[in-house]
Amino acid sequence: MPIPEQRDLEKARGIIGQWLASRIPAATDIEIGPLAGPATTGFSNETIIFDAAWKENGESREEGFVLRVKPTQHTVFMESDFDAQYAVLRALGENSEVPVPVMKFFEADSSFLGAPFFVMGRIDGRVPQDNPPYTQEGWLLEETSPADRRTLVESGLDALAAVHAVDWEKLEFGFLDKPQYGTLGFEQQLRYYEASFIWADPKRPAPFIAQRALEWVQEHAPKINPEITLCWGDARINNQIFGPDYKVLAVLDWEMVTLADPMMDLGWWLFLDYHFHEGMPAPRMEGFPTRSEMIARYEATSGRQTRDLEFYQIFGGLRFAVVMMRLAALLEDFGIFDADTATTFATSNAVTRCLADLLGLPAASSESTDG
Repeated sequence: MPIPEQRDLEKARGIIGQWLASRIPAATDIEIGPLAGPATTGFSNETIIFDAAWKENGESREEGFVLRVKPTQHTVFMESDFDAQYAVLRALGENSEVPVPVMKFFEADSSFLGAPFFVMGRIDGRVPQDNPPYTQEGWLLEETSPADRRTLVESGLDALAAVHAVDWEKLEFGFLDKPQYGTLGFEQQLRYYEASFIWADPKRPAPFIAQRALEWVQEHAPKINPEITLCWGDARINNQIFGPDYKVLAVLDWEMVTLADPMMDLGWWLFLDYHFHEGMPAPRMEGFPTRSEMIARYEATSGRQTRDLEFYQIFGGLRFAVVMMRLAALLEDFGIFDADTATTFATSNAVTRCLADLLGLPAASSESTDG
């Protein structure tokens, strides 16, 4: 969901041109095209898309870039871990089979754009949209065949399996461990989201459904961690770029990257699938794999036997509900919602409807913690 534009894009265009010249010493005559950052920017990392043209050693060069700025105010997540995102993406691009954008530059100096940022190569392709939901309108619904939809989802799951196949210890991803939240694995995830639950929206009581989901997760938490892998965090087709053959070109949006049970990623994937279908609601598109078929595909590709998926789907719903709580607070802060509208947004939405279904609770109970 967008917020009012915070940056003068024309001014930023000049700054980026000067900065890029300093990063490519042999470049001359650098020209930066218009910045695509539409009239609004998102609540997550600010994203600026641009083309650059220059001469280098007498030859003309042109390249598309994507620049992401570290969030410093009005953040969706309690901790941004911005440097870690860049480090993970760079290592994956250089040392794994996970398709990610090419990392070009990291700038730690906040004087240029007001916060650190990194620049990556642009990948041209298509992404199933969040808004309007891809299950209700858009190219995936209107322009693709049943066979192409199946190919797209299966390719997305194959990319997820590739994430979980990464040897995170060999790539020295230990910096993703957060011992301040407890033992590596589910304990850290639970403690982090317990803290996020309190932090997300201090203005109003937590939604009834979110509170019940938290209690259910606390009661049913796994006692052991059968496996720890690199976890993407926001695992869904909306965060993947697809080529004309409907195969994954890149895995995007690593704000939630962590080390945890790979079933946490698969549970999130399944909850988001539920959210975009039953939660909207929208009928399942012809050719779109069923959830049992998606699980089977993941098992075949990853070589893993899935487990605890009911638990991790509900945990995924809890995590998403925390995001919705945070968005409600931010939308009120920006004056887009009044207090009553923000409360309705936080307590009655597709996420709470899905959680209510999974927990066997009436959706109407999402009105307050006293419901």
